[in-house]
Amino acid sequence: MKTNEQSRLQSFLLRWIIRIFMILITAIMFFPLLWNIYSSFKTNNEFLTNAFAFPKSFAWDNYVRAIEKSNLLSNVGNSVFIVLITLGVIMLCAVPCAYCLARFKFFGSKLLLNIYMAAIFIQATFIMIPLFLQMNAFHLLNNRVAVAVLYATMQFPFAIFVLVGFLKSIPKDYEEAAKIDGCGPFRILVQVIMPMAKPGIVTVCMISAMSAWNEYPVALVMLTDPKKQTLPVGLANLYEVQRYATDWGALFAALVLALIPTILIFLIGQKQLIQGMNVGGLKG
Repeated sequence: MKTNEQSRLQSFLLRWIIRIFMILITAIMFFPLLWNIYSSFKTNNEFLTNAFAFPKSFAWDNYVRAIEKSNLLSNVGNSVFIVLITLGVIMLCAVPCAYCLARFKFFGSKLLLNIYMAAIFIQATFIMIPLFLQMNAFHLLNNRVAVAVLYATMQFPFAIFVLVGFLKSIPKDYEEAAKIDGCGPFRILVQVIMPMAKPGIVTVCMISAMSAWNEYPVALVMLTDPKKQTLPVGLANLYEVQRYATDWGALFAALVLALIPTILIFLIGQKQLIQGMNVGGLKG
């Protein structure tokens, strides 16, 4: 009896320790976001007096100044354009490639898949100089489409990893049934496989979109024209312009506006994101 009671007590204490630990981790992760949001409603005097205090009133004009003092609308438009092109390139290239690697066995297929897996850990900042020289040689600097293709290339290995794992979880019986009905490979991919692989595709699109939306180093180097710069570069420029007389309220308001699309993307597709990551991670 004592042993059972001790084990129950230990289990009870362990559960509560884990809960408290998770609550603390969540609070630590969410505090910067919460601080950013309520700081966007503070005046400069309030911020300089106590940076962590709540605002005495809601200064909505901070958001107006954030738009007026920067090229925020232009930056947002550039970011949206680049994100859409990035997703289009990934859909056209990664889905067929992942399907071939998941379904067909050919010489070097395993090696190719392993190369993609290894490429996940290669960041663009590691090869920034050769990338810049190549873009300059082909006269592709300040070209938003070229930057979007570069973003898609950066996300390609991760897309292959998730999609191959997800496609392997789809039974081949559906493809065989489609072949009996007279469907060719392209029709099978578009009308049978892609609808069934929707969670995996949504996962890839969401993570790729958020990565392209928040990417800074490549955009800073490749897009020097102010009219073609993305939102992260525009926010950094906003801070640089105000370095010696920073309008903190406007700066935090601009950061909140930049966060809104990312949060909306996650809220809309979180269920399929979790499903796609689980299946892709288990089967990949």
